[in-house]
Amino acid sequence: MIEGRYDYIIVGAGTAGCVLANRLTQDPATRVLLIEAGGSDNYHWVHIPVGYLYCIGNPRTDWMMKTAPEPGLNGRSLVYPRGKVLGGCSSVNGMIYMRGQAADYDGWRQMGNIGWGWDDVLPYFLKSEDHYGGKTDLHGAGGEWKVSKQRLTWDILRAVQEGAREFGIEPRADFNDGNNEGSGFFEVNQKRGLRWNAAKGFLRPALKRPNLRLVTKGLTQNLIIEGKRVAGVRYLTEGKLHEVRADGEVLLAAGSINSPKLLELSGVGQPQVLQRIGVDVVHESPGVGESLQDHLQIRTVYKVSGAKTLNTMFNSWFGRARIALQYALMQSGPMSMAPSQFGMFTKSDPSRATPDLEYHVQPLSTDRLGDPLHPFPAITVSVCNLRPESMGNVHAVTAEPNRQPEIRLNYLSAQSDRDVAVKSLRQARQIMTARALARYRPEEVLPGPAHQTDDELVTQAGNIATTIFHPVGTCRMGQDERAVVGHDLRVHGLAGLRVVDASIMPRIVSGNTASPVVMIAEKAADLVRASSRSRTG
Repeated sequence: MIEGRYDYIIVGAGTAGCVLANRLTQDPATRVLLIEAGGSDNYHWVHIPVGYLYCIGNPRTDWMMKTAPEPGLNGRSLVYPRGKVLGGCSSVNGMIYMRGQAADYDGWRQMGNIGWGWDDVLPYFLKSEDHYGGKTDLHGAGGEWKVSKQRLTWDILRAVQEGAREFGIEPRADFNDGNNEGSGFFEVNQKRGLRWNAAKGFLRPALKRPNLRLVTKGLTQNLIIEGKRVAGVRYLTEGKLHEVRADGEVLLAAGSINSPKLLELSGVGQPQVLQRIGVDVVHESPGVGESLQDHLQIRTVYKVSGAKTLNTMFNSWFGRARIALQYALMQSGPMSMAPSQFGMFTKSDPSRATPDLEYHVQPLSTDRLGDPLHPFPAITVSVCNLRPESMGNVHAVTAEPNRQPEIRLNYLSAQSDRDVAVKSLRQARQIMTARALARYRPEEVLPGPAHQTDDELVTQAGNIATTIFHPVGTCRMGQDERAVVGHDLRVHGLAGLRVVDASIMPRIVSGNTASPVVMIAEKAADLVRASSRSRTG
């Protein structure tokens, strides 16, 4: 419980914050304070993989956010889960280990972000990885971020893989070698059938060091800014306001929704936004809260015959008892499942240079997430546009730090995204006509075979699509006037402050976002330590 001044203050003990705390405290002379608004991850549903169903929508583990009504989703407002617990979203997410495509990062570098190309970032992916297959040129071993095979298989998913092959989507051994085109079963952040979150991997070892102080249930109020330098943080815990100072830097790792909100509560952002919430302008930064991107998944559902699915297993007392016993004895079976087991990466159009669609195929179905499983055997074939052109924003609506900001994704606002939505629905339908699936007699339930025209499919996409929980870009990295941070992750125009989380992504990656955030934090820790050496040397 070190007190007084710190070298570094990290705001947010989510995925990035846990990595930063571990790396920066490796130097025993460095004093670090880590502030987390949520509580401990010592909760059984965090660690049992299927427990994500009980962590999302649970105020113990979730910020309980919602989006503003979305015109592109026919006026629907979506539940927008964000982890409010040690480990952040790595404690409530789908556990899929995915890096994205080499072209994503090379694109970042081509946008002027020096040091962020694929060859630059691959060593940081390898640094923390502990891959079940051992050390290779493309995978690491012995690191803090465990990557495992899933512990169950489904015949119906194997049949989908064979069916996709009939349409040119070939099986792929590794989604993480820089080119993820093809199909395969997702690797997951688990260890022996238990979720492996950033708190287990990075934070717990660091907490054994005397130079790290962790504050939980500490709600950050704002940054302390003196002139054009960030000097510290104010946070509230147990009804008491604390003010802490950093001799080195403050590292904002609160995530793509809360990092821009905290900047705005501190007077950093667009003057009109700050005026609206009654906060004085300390530093004008027009890009704060802008450039919000996310992956929107369209959940198509197909009833099947003669196939084992979770629907039929879970809808009987005997099936539920068998599921529980299988997990209790072997840490396997449906309770060890990631939300999605099987994936495919392919193109919506042959002219695409790299895949722009990701499928998550699940041996279960509901009308909508959170609803009971259907009483009949069925699968969900979700498909998302990996490179949406639609962009939204997130902004504080009040100066009160315990109020959620307004989240506007503007899903399907770009015509190109509507075009891709139609193509992806037609492609999913085509895959389900494969000979390999004929014995299961798939019947379309959602969106339903009655909807055939482009306009009808766009409307139905708006009715059934939902977020896949990958918000990025709200403190975008770049050199233009609307970029918030530079390639060193320092906030433009302010000393002593960096942003380290998914909000810095200049463009969304072509896949799931958790492991890219681990990479970002690994690289950020090196940048911070290099700056410290230059100051003292």
